[in-house]
Amino acid sequence: MRLLIVKLKPLKKILDKAQIDFKIKRLGLEIAERNVFENSIVLVGIAANGLLIANKLKQEIEPNYKGKICVLPLDFNKKAPHENNLVIEQDVTNSNVILVDDVANSGRTLTYAIKPFLNALPKSIQTLVLVERTHKLFPISADYVGQSINTTVQDYIEVQNENGEIISAVIQ
Repeated sequence: MRLLIVKLKPLKKILDKAQIDFKIKRLGLEIAERNVFENSIVLVGIAANGLLIANKLKQEIEPNYKGKICVLPLDFNKKAPHENNLVIEQDVTNSNVILVDDVANSGRTLTYAIKPFLNALPKSIQTLVLVERTHKLFPISADYVGQSINTTVQDYIEVQNENGEIISAVIQ
């Protein structure tokens, strides 16, 4: 019998809670600034961490934005996004939609998340990620980025949450 030894890379923290809170505050200000003349923003949080971030962003945007802000959840199977039949349960016509996710690892999630909004006639579709890595498989880049990380193809970034709060981002 042969024994297979697998070496796991240790987790390296790239963002702690204080840094994440600061980045979300900065992203909220950036969204308010870029959309200052718009009537509405729809933050679409890609479950689960994207929704947590979208709700925090709403709190940061509200004091600096005069228009309507709405948060919608978008939940689908990230492992097989092509099998999802996503339906938008709210009218986003002429709204500025911002898709919010925790990490752009491959770009696949954001690519498939855009699909249901293409026929909904929003005024614009923007993307936001807390952490964006440099090696993606899909040609999508986020409009708003909390932290950009140079990575290798083997690296994987994970955003961790606890009790409804984003607490850290790690790379392995």
